Amino acid sequence: MDLFDIRNQLNSGKSIFDIPLRVTYYARVSSDKDEQLHSLSAQVAYYSEFIENNPNWTYINGYIDEGLSGTSVTKREAFLRMMEDAKRNKFDFIITKEISRFSRNTIDSIKYTQDLLSNGVGVLFQSDNINTLFADSELRLTIMSSIAQDEVRRISERVRFGFKRSIENGVVLGNSRIWGYRKDKGKLVIVEKEAEIVRKIFDFYANENLGLRTISRRLYAQGITNNNGNEFSCSALKNIILNPKYKGYYCGNKTHKYDYRRSDKKQLSSSEWVMYKDYDTVPPIVTEEIWDKANAVLRKRSEKMISGDRTSYQNKYPYSGKILCTIHETPYHHCEYRSKNGNRDVWRCKHAKDSGRGGCDNPTIYTSEIDDIMRHIMVVVFKGRKQIVNDLIEVYSFICKNSTNKIEIAKLNTKIAEIHKKKNRLLDLNIDEKISDSEFESRNNGFNAEIEAFQKQITDYQDSEEFNKDILVKMQNLRKIITKKLSFEEAMDTGVINSLLDRIEVVSGGKNSINLKIILKVSDDDFDYEITRSKGGASVITAVCDTPT
Repeated sequence: MDLFDIRNQLNSGKSIFDIPLRVTYYARVSSDKDEQLHSLSAQVAYYSEFIENNPNWTYINGYIDEGLSGTSVTKREAFLRMMEDAKRNKFDFIITKEISRFSRNTIDSIKYTQDLLSNGVGVLFQSDNINTLFADSELRLTIMSSIAQDEVRRISERVRFGFKRSIENGVVLGNSRIWGYRKDKGKLVIVEKEAEIVRKIFDFYANENLGLRTISRRLYAQGITNNNGNEFSCSALKNIILNPKYKGYYCGNKTHKYDYRRSDKKQLSSSEWVMYKDYDTVPPIVTEEIWDKANAVLRKRSEKMISGDRTSYQNKYPYSGKILCTIHETPYHHCEYRSKNGNRDVWRCKHAKDSGRGGCDNPTIYTSEIDDIMRHIMVVVFKGRKQIVNDLIEVYSFICKNSTNKIEIAKLNTKIAEIHKKKNRLLDLNIDEKISDSEFESRNNGFNAEIEAFQKQITDYQDSEEFNKDILVKMQNLRKIITKKLSFEEAMDTGVINSLLDRIEVVSGGKNSINLKIILKVSDDDFDYEITRSKGGASVITAVCDTPT
């Protein structure tokens, strides 16, 4: 029914119950406790009976949200579905318990009811005795919503005060999902099965000097996963290393919610944390010594990343982190052999590097040997290398020729011309004294800022267009560059190796014979190679199969 007709009938003396309407209801409780869910079922039964017992009304199935807060609607699926159904004209009238069922935010409450009214749908807030079909409802709604909003603010302040007192009393706050512990009456209790994994993580990081990604893969290979059955993320591992609880320290006041109407929190700096040793409330899983050592490593690596010095990381050499010892399940590290004939780049198992020659039975491998193997693999994998180069050139050419730069420049010039027209009209208004000098200056500056931004975009498009022209002119040189990249005639390209190579496993070997398994990211098959060394130091590379195994 049309909203205008409904209001006319109400103004003529009819009650809402005398008008034929399609009526639904909205019900919500703010927690998943048993008594709250019982309250929800009572609401559903009441509203269903209330609507069906009115002979002038047509019952429309209601909308129900369980265990959700009223401060935000982002996760209230039923509420959002109801708003969409109102646009589709599925009902005329909604009955709900009170304003806080819709939202405890004044602005939101008014906005939603206005949106519904714009679609011809009214709302009856029963407990508050507000019917939005009446013209005076918005004033009453504003007052009632403000009261509801202030209640949320006061609840938020009481909760924050409670948190502060709990922190002062050493009560562990937060959820129970902290790896290695379970929470019991404000204290942490060690879960030994998980605690053992935490100790492994600290040992890998502090004592074996493994990176977070390598630790994640090592744990996964050992059948150790996160709660979802997946690999530990690097951020999760980092948070474990950073958490002082693992060395037996109470730690609170790490975040601050600065606005009760919003869900986001500010992460406080460690200088603002409440932290002290408390083995009774937070029993340690690792020693303070290994915790401090792991965090010193983390700080050192972070500082190098921030300063741009990444020489200790895996991108220094093409094969860093990709050669693995199958005996110790650790990566090979890069070294340099110095001899009378010159220095040679080599790779050694970490255990051998740390413990000497007896540390690992797997042999040292020369970088030049791996380079030769990779060149051979490139020939096998990229049999159609010439076609690959042609395809890449074709892609470059297509992108350049089909550029929309000129179209975008034309659009921006049109926008600038429109703004100049507005500036002229603005000047006329000022001359005719219809706007003040200060208003003219303010609005004119705004137009100038828009023109400047558009002109900057035009410059960017023009630069891009010139670059495309340059690419087309130098296409043959580009062909030579791509061909050279794929041939590896001089040295292995780190970017290409990272894109193609997953890992190299040192399977077995003796003093003069080494077996390697090469696993690529671009192939489902593995490549087996044997390196045989002569007494003179020369190496012979043999593919166990000319085609992948």
